[in-house]
Amino acid sequence: MAPSHRPPQGFRPLARTAAVLAASLALLTSLTGVAPAATTGPDGADVDVRVNAQAALGTLTGAARGVNTAIWDSHMNDPEVADLMKAADVGVMRYPGGSYADIYHWETHTAPGGYVAPGTGFDAFMGTVRAAGAQPILIANYGSGTPQEAAGWVRYANLTKDYGAKYWEIGNEIYGNGHYGSGWENDEHEDKSPQQYAREVRAYAAAMKAVDPTVRIGAVLTSPGEWPDGVVGTGDSGDWNHTVLPAVADVIDFVSVHWYAGGSDTTADAALTRLAKLPGELREVRNQIDRVAGAHAPDIEIALTEINTNTGGARLTARPNGLFAADAFMTALENGVFNVDWWNTHNGAGEITTVDGGTDYGDMGMLSSGACTGDVCEPAPNTPFAPYYGMKMTSELGTAGDTMVAAESSAQDVSAHAVLRDDGRLSVMLVNKDPDSARTVALDYAGFTPSTTAPKVSRYARGDSDITDVTDGGATASQVTVPPYALLTVTLEPEAGTGPAASAAGTPGTPRLEAVTDTTARLSWKAATGATRYLVQERDGAHTRLVGEATGTSVTLRNLPPGSTHTVNVLAADSSGRISAPSSPLTFGTGTPADAACAVTYHRDTSWGNGFVATVTVTNLADTPITGWTVDWDWPTSGQSVDSGWNASFEQSGTHVRVTAPEGAGPLAPDGGSTASFGFVGANDGPNPDPAAFRLNGAVCSGG
Repeated sequence: MAPSHRPPQGFRPLARTAAVLAASLALLTSLTGVAPAATTGPDGADVDVRVNAQAALGTLTGAARGVNTAIWDSHMNDPEVADLMKAADVGVMRYPGGSYADIYHWETHTAPGGYVAPGTGFDAFMGTVRAAGAQPILIANYGSGTPQEAAGWVRYANLTKDYGAKYWEIGNEIYGNGHYGSGWENDEHEDKSPQQYAREVRAYAAAMKAVDPTVRIGAVLTSPGEWPDGVVGTGDSGDWNHTVLPAVADVIDFVSVHWYAGGSDTTADAALTRLAKLPGELREVRNQIDRVAGAHAPDIEIALTEINTNTGGARLTARPNGLFAADAFMTALENGVFNVDWWNTHNGAGEITTVDGGTDYGDMGMLSSGACTGDVCEPAPNTPFAPYYGMKMTSELGTAGDTMVAAESSAQDVSAHAVLRDDGRLSVMLVNKDPDSARTVALDYAGFTPSTTAPKVSRYARGDSDITDVTDGGATASQVTVPPYALLTVTLEPEAGTGPAASAAGTPGTPRLEAVTDTTARLSWKAATGATRYLVQERDGAHTRLVGEATGTSVTLRNLPPGSTHTVNVLAADSSGRISAPSSPLTFGTGTPADAACAVTYHRDTSWGNGFVATVTVTNLADTPITGWTVDWDWPTSGQSVDSGWNASFEQSGTHVRVTAPEGAGPLAPDGGSTASFGFVGANDGPNPDPAAFRLNGAVCSGG
């Protein structure tokens, strides 16, 4: 029984001078005692991986790893489930199961129109959650429920039973209620628009927080670039996210999004490749929150409450999906989410295929349900499938309180993820997606000096029935070999007296953006104990550069390019110059000049998930006319493009677009006396954010 249906896959639809840089690098070297490392590796390596322990991507929380559980699953509360989840450091279990949430009535434990397995009631579920050492994410029934019913569930859970249920979503995939033409989610409201959902979220939040003010309320969003993102329904003024978010930003605490690799190509390799789209989609969720939530924005978190390959029912239980699970969990966590939940704990057998020399049962679960397709049956219930081991491997990489740091691989088929452990160790997880060849990886570090002690190595490869400790693999701090289609995690001790553990300075608080213009940004942060000065570093991949220094807890960055995006961390230095662990990152963008000599308006007239029509209007505000104009911009993502246009000539190279005035166009009159307008049909493979800045004949314009 498939609990969470989806529409057909076709619907898825700083510039610095050389002198400043040299001075910055010299200052950083003098403060840290570590010069920027070279990117060369030992002889024989065919992949280079650079890890920068001073470039933080965020802190792992106890809620990082999660799984979905469903009331139609008769094995959801087997004792083995809690043991397996605890062994994998699973911190969250989501209930009552995808689309079933919108037909489920908690008090009667019924789901009209659906199957409810014996022994799957809320109290039984909470017994499993507690035995696993986890916490729940609960989905309030939006489809056929009421705010009062949800408030009663909060009362029972947190006042009557003292379960301390913190996270509550309002509905599951409500955008799939038929409003956009494809309907799989139950929604009995007469009005199925995003406006109605927003009104109800406010009512649910008020009723639930009146019972327990500490609960955190989550609203359902679409993933940017995934259907129905960008689609404007009949009678609506905007698409789902741009309607819901502004209306609920002051009453919610997190947003819930889902992501499935999808696509018409059902190979596991294709799913691993499509994972490259996820960071951009998650960044756009954060951008949307930041644009509309104002002062509330930093406090609104993102949860990725369903993820899987969704590859048409095949290649779901075999090793490639284990690689995908490990890679996907860490990719999502590194890009701003606090929780990732795999779909599903148990799900049921589907298409039977042979993958990587073994049987794939076409099951989207992490654990076997013991089900059969024809005369082919799964292993005994609760036997782990490969995705379970992929998730479990991420717990070898890091646990709650550890800091994710930047890691960069030179090979597309070898992913790298790194975590600076709270005790000063550094762990690096390598994902070899090559099914045929082992890969020898040269490891290079910035901000971390490994000791000569042999690293601890954990492996999940062909022939391994669990995560396996490797003692004879010849791994060193500078070079490791990863078997084909395998996961390998290397954990290194720091050289004595080095690293954040040796510093008397604590970790600074996450920086906040106090003010921003087109060329400046003022940042502030909470003080760190033992700090005598602070360093502000900008991250570019796994490289960082010093962009600010202060003895207090704020700094103003200057000479930033208009319409540019920056990601920064703050580090503290103690009286001996030893550097702390980096703060969590802040990403911000600069604006465009208010007093520019030109203005541009960019308007998306319509969109349909993977395409759109836009109109651009240009105004000359200077005191002299302009004859023969060009307009330039850069797309924020690589999946955006111009397909065809009118009233101008269009060229695109990479992400850069240049538009040239049509032949015979008259001059642009001074002082806003006339405008030039052109339009185009665009395409987007993934998220479709607006360009940040436009230039008229090379000059940055206001607006956007």
